[in-house]
Amino acid sequence: MPETFIIIPGRTSKQGAGISEGKFRKEYQDEINTLLFAPQDFTRLGLKTGDKVRVASEWGQIQVAVAAAKGDELPPGLLFIAYGDLSSRLMGGDTHGSGMPTSKGFDVTVEKMEAV
Repeated sequence: MPETFIIIPGRTSKQGAGISEGKFRKEYQDEINTLLFAPQDFTRLGLKTGDKVRVASEWGQIQVAVAAAKGDELPPGLLFIAYGDLSSRLMGGDTHGSGMPTSKGFDVTVEKMEAV
């Protein structure tokens, strides 16, 4: 059964450092292709690092690997993903005149995918 969360895409310091080293390097790709959960939600859902989930917003959906955020970086109910191809697929195209689509604090549903 899918659960609803609020997702907050953004830039990370690792992502910023990775740009100078190359966007196609493993470290950069790992950063933009991992969805972070609050540790409490991660445990409650029975997730393990590297498990895949399906994330859907009103604009699109993705399949992404997961990990637990460190300590109290994220409160329960919030998710974080670094800006990149996957995060962009969840955002709408309306920029409200700003040139940047709404990318902070929108609802998504998350469903654990069964291992194949």
